[in-house]
Parts: sequence; structure tokens; C-alpha cells
Amino acid sequence: MKTIAILVSADRPTALECASQIIRMAEEAGVAVAVGDDAPGLMSTRGALLDAAELVITIGGDGTLLRGVRIAMPLDIPILGVNTGRLGFLTEIETTAEGMERVRRVLHGAFAVEERLALQASVNGGRAHFALNDVVVRRGAEARMAPFGLSLDGAGTTHISADGIVVATPTGSTAYFLSAGGPIIAPTVDAFGVAALLPHTLFARPMIVPTSSTIRITCDSEIVHANLEMDGTLVSDLSSGDLVTVVRAPRPVKFARAGDQAFFARLEDKLQWGVPIKRG
Repeated sequence: MKTIAILVSADRPTALECASQIIRMAEEAGVAVAVGDDAPGLMSTRGALLDAAELVITIGGDGTLLRGVRIAMPLDIPILGVNTGRLGFLTEIETTAEGMERVRRVLHGAFAVEERLALQASVNGGRAHFALNDVVVRRGAEARMAPFGLSLDGAGTTHISADGIVVATPTGSTAYFLSAGGPIIAPTVDAFGVAALLPHTLFARPMIVPTSSTIRITCDSEIVHANLEMDGTLVSDLSSGDLVTVVRAPRPVKFARAGDQAFFARLEDKLQWGVPIKRG
């Protein structure tokens, strides 16, 4: 490995300290570092350019990693998350002595690559937007509840009176989709989840659909204003009659893995899955 890119949550002093440590480790390994523009005080080394990076390391929480994915995916390179945030479900490494040793091994090329499904969405056939976790179509802050149309592979459209609709990947099933009442989908399952947000009905339930599906979400004529959000970022305003088409992204997201990833153990550690309400 000759060059890596580092993306830092610059508002966290611990993240900046960790980034400085990783930059020193990279220099010792003979690896050049390109630093994102949002980290004042940290300088790229050896004239490194972002486009030359072979790996992206994010230092922060899950939000920082999701921003890093937007750098890594177009370059078709893996991403490694170092957690200095609160939850850090997507990030793999903690800032412990053991965690930093794992980073050192990665800098010497000792890692495996895991691919994760991603989503792509467009409005009225326009520009495609990318998401690792989820696509959310929801009513605007000042709009009242109104029906959203939902169809799968061109079949008849179902109109759901709700605050919106979320489409999630297996990776995103532990994020907003989980809060919306959706099931957890194991990372190796070739499926997407679809759920209504706060539906005004007793019978709306989340669905699991194949990744070959074309999911279409329409804004009903009663909707004055709605939003399209990708991984929690607003990417487009929507109006009555707009059509959002969601499909599998043509390219997966690559994660650098420096150790075993026990999915259920991670659920227990990060989300308290299976942990008794009362201990002892």
C-alpha cells in the first residue's frame, strides 16, 4: 500500500488525536496520507492526493464513516472505520492499544475485504443518489400526513398514509429501519427492507424484498412538500406527483476487515441484543 486517505470528525479532539497517531504510524510504514479538507491542523504527507488512495480510514462515528463511503465507493477502494463516537456500530476498531495495533497491521496490508450491498435512488428518472444504509422519503416539516404510493416491480401501487417510507440495506437494518420497527437483516442476506414511518393504520408491516426489486415511491397529490434523504442527508426536495425509484446500486461498498466480525456479538455489545432487561 502506497497511499491512504483519512477522514476525521474534526469537532472531536479525541478523533484529531487519533488521526495524528495514525498519520505517524503510516509514515513509519512508508505510506503517504491524504487528509480531508475538513480537518484543520492535519496535513497530507508526501504530496498525497485523494484520487491515489488505496484505502480510506475514517476516525469518528458512524456518520463520519458514511461520509467516507462517498469517497471510497467511486474510487472502488475499501474503507476502515475507527470509532471515537458514541455507538460506532459500523466502525470496526476502537481506540484501544489493541485497536491501534490492528490499524498498524492494516497499514501493512494485513486485512480482508468484505462487500456490502448499497442502494441507488433517483427522482423522476434524474440524477442517481447513493446510500449504504437507507433511502428515506418523508413529508416535510410543515406538511400534514398524506398517502405515499408504494409499488414493487411495477405491480399495483399501494397508498399508505404515513410520515414516509424507508428502504434499507442489511447494513442499514440496524439504523433508522430498526427504529421504524423493521427487523434486523444479517449482512450476508441478499435482501432489502421496506417500512412505513408512523403509518396511520393497524396493518402496515415492514417487508423484506429481493435486491433485484425496483421500488417506486410516489408523492400523493395531497402532499405539498416532502424530502428525499440518503443515509440521513437531504439530497432533494419533493413535490406532489414526484416519483422516487430505488434499486440496488451497481457497485458494492468495500470494508477493510482486520479481524473476525461476529455479527451477533456486535449486536449484543452495541445494541444490547439478547441482553436481559434485569441483570442478576
